[in-house]
Amino acid sequence: MAEELSAKRQCSETSDQSSNLDDVHVPGEKREYTRTLTGVEIHGKEMLEVVCTSKPDKAEEMISRLWRKAGGLYPRFVGVHVEYTREDEPPQRSAVMQLCVEELCLVYHVATATKCKKTKKLVKHWPKSLNDMLKHEKLFTFVGFNIQGDKEKLKMYGFEINPNKKEDHNLWGISPLPNYLIEYTTIDVYATYKSWKIIDNISTGLEISKE
Repeated sequence: MAEELSAKRQCSETSDQSSNLDDVHVPGEKREYTRTLTGVEIHGKEMLEVVCTSKPDKAEEMISRLWRKAGGLYPRFVGVHVEYTREDEPPQRSAVMQLCVEELCLVYHVATATKCKKTKKLVKHWPKSLNDMLKHEKLFTFVGFNIQGDKEKLKMYGFEINPNKKEDHNLWGISPLPNYLIEYTTIDVYATYKSWKIIDNISTGLEISKE
């Protein structure tokens, strides 16, 4: 894009099992948390709602909201972006996954995800609804730059996507993620989503002009 996106966080709410979010992070510690950032401002125009969570149950709720929001649109684009663990420390895995539809964004902190209360399972830490959504190739169009790389990494967790810089990778293991990283990763997925909508609008306009 010609102009770099920037974000301004207006307010945030955090819920976790710790009474003090400013305490020292213990490497490898998995802390259950959810952070909600409302009024994340992009270029003084778009105002985003962002939920960052390590809880599969909370991710399920957000995916349901994204599903409903995308279901009312055409085309049904869903922005996808993935942050990874260090490349020089194989196997490189997905650390943070972002999904975006319009002004609603989910930042799922896979690296520190906790077990799902419904299934009591620790394996993979991926909500079932996420798998279901990613497999709906006829209903949704998943868009992203470097999407092939994202697809290959997600295959390690048994997921398939059929789509029609940067900060130190070590930081993606911090639990909870600091607000500036949440904003950073939200900008990535939102920029992807908006870019593809613009591309689609231009393509549609060209097709109409040819008729």
